Amino acid sequence: MRKLAYGVCVTAIALSLSSCAGQGSRSVSDSGGAAAERALPATAESAPKKRTAAPDREKAPGEQVKLVAQDRAIIYTAELTVRAKDVVVAADTARRIVSAAGGYLSTEKSDTGFGDRASTSLTFKVPPSAYPGVLQRLGGELGRRESLQQNTEDVTEQVADVESRLRSSRAALDSLRALMKKAKTIGEVLDVEREVSAREADLESLQARQKTLASQTSMATLTLNLIGPEVTVEEPEEDSPGFLGGLRSGWRSLVSAVGIGLVVLGAILPWLAVLVALWVAVSLLRRLFRRGS
Repeated sequence: MRKLAYGVCVTAIALSLSSCAGQGSRSVSDSGGAAAERALPATAESAPKKRTAAPDREKAPGEQVKLVAQDRAIIYTAELTVRAKDVVVAADTARRIVSAAGGYLSTEKSDTGFGDRASTSLTFKVPPSAYPGVLQRLGGELGRRESLQQNTEDVTEQVADVESRLRSSRAALDSLRALMKKAKTIGEVLDVEREVSAREADLESLQARQKTLASQTSMATLTLNLIGPEVTVEEPEEDSPGFLGGLRSGWRSLVSAVGIGLVVLGAILPWLAVLVALWVAVSLLRRLFRRGS
């Protein structure tokens, strides 16, 4: 039993050392630019290699997002709002553009409006290599572009970290399974099986994270909001710093507080009326009893 416990402790120490070694090797590979430690196995090998971070700013109508050939794991997301004369026709055109580029429609949400008041939201998955061209076509061929927000996230280090932890977890499982074969009592077998179950759960979690990263980096997410000519788009107000910005914030807070107070007053006013009526009735009854006595 002591030998088995000693073996489990040695395995745990080996797991910690291999994890630290994986992190150290990842830091060295990051500084040297080694691509082999950054690429996702199997599921991520099919991901396009030409990726780089696109600037987080609104592009001019004719400007494209340029992707520099770098071996990085990048998540591209964008939200585009276009005002179209016919929302239904524009949505069909957007589907054809994305389909021709190798993408597909992920989700679609439409409102109950019709004609000039119609609007719809389409979420597309687009290959990163075709992302700049699709974004330019959707913003220029469907109608007048109202707004564009782009975001990029570099997850290269996360991908490398998941890979390193996967290797360490697999090595620990192999060691524990080899140790299980040497167990001689039921207690020893149960101890090792509990450790194996815990390591397998960690391995499954890491594999799920790896698949998620591979899915996010292999396809860019593009949300297209199509609105009719008479749909009003509310833009968030940006408070300027200083006295005027503080004054506007204070005024909005005051208006909001007054509105909440009126709602509360309207809710309790009927109860107050009932309480006042009861109080008046009780007072009259007391006076009548006093006169009678």
